[in-house]
Amino acid sequence: MPTTLVAGATGYLGRFLVKELHERGGGVKAVVRDYQRALEVGPHGAPSLAGLVDRWAIGDMKDPSFVADLCIDVDDVITALGVTRGSASPWDVDFRANALLLRSAQAFGVRQFCAVNVLHSQRIPTQLTRAKSALERLVEQSELVTQVVNPTAYFSDMMQILQMAQRGRVFLLRPEVCINPISGQDLAQFCVDKQERLVQGNWDVGGPEVFTWQDLARCAADAVDRNSRTTVIPMSIFDWGASFVRRIKPRQADMMRFLGWVMSHDCVGALHGTEHLEDAFVARAG
Repeated sequence: MPTTLVAGATGYLGRFLVKELHERGGGVKAVVRDYQRALEVGPHGAPSLAGLVDRWAIGDMKDPSFVADLCIDVDDVITALGVTRGSASPWDVDFRANALLLRSAQAFGVRQFCAVNVLHSQRIPTQLTRAKSALERLVEQSELVTQVVNPTAYFSDMMQILQMAQRGRVFLLRPEVCINPISGQDLAQFCVDKQERLVQGNWDVGGPEVFTWQDLARCAADAVDRNSRTTVIPMSIFDWGASFVRRIKPRQADMMRFLGWVMSHDCVGALHGTEHLEDAFVARAG
């Protein structure tokens, strides 16, 4: 069985990727910054990496000297590495660090390279998505077999709706807009399936159910068993708030604009998977 390098292995999706690869009998090389954190259970039901990894690479993916030799004795690469909280520059992480990894993969003759992107990255006007789109173009120009997977949103992202419901009020931008978020387990299975088949392509993918944001607010209220209220924020006010935040914390404002775009435009990918968001809400609320 091949050995697969997983970058971003301690993130929400990365942990499920490691688990899926291990359970299929493949070798796993996990790239992490903090070994002890990797052994802990991740947030939102993401598994610990204890006992799932054959080889560890511990270091900073932004360091070219660390990344240069990462792909020695590696067959395949899957990267779920990316900015999650707006604290780092997406150009440093989502683009440059992953570009260094792609260069290492090419240098050591890796068979295939899978990059997890985001749905509509080329349409969303933020630095985060521009960095991701730049990586997508670079990956697709590679001579390797490549896969670009564009999820709509993760179950973990939707937990913000649950938290608002627990506080009694859910804030929305356009309640009628649709989305089909996908679980980490289902998305990991999708990515590994593509690599097992050695296929090349670019796929938009989401979970098995399509919701409006109003539906999501109701599901969250049902999960916490309370009558939370829904408040719709006009886009003009949201945009003003993002512009104000940008003067103080530009990276956080960029993430805010990204979330605002997703909440105000339909984000529906191909239906995939078996895990249901309602169950995840109930499990988290309980």
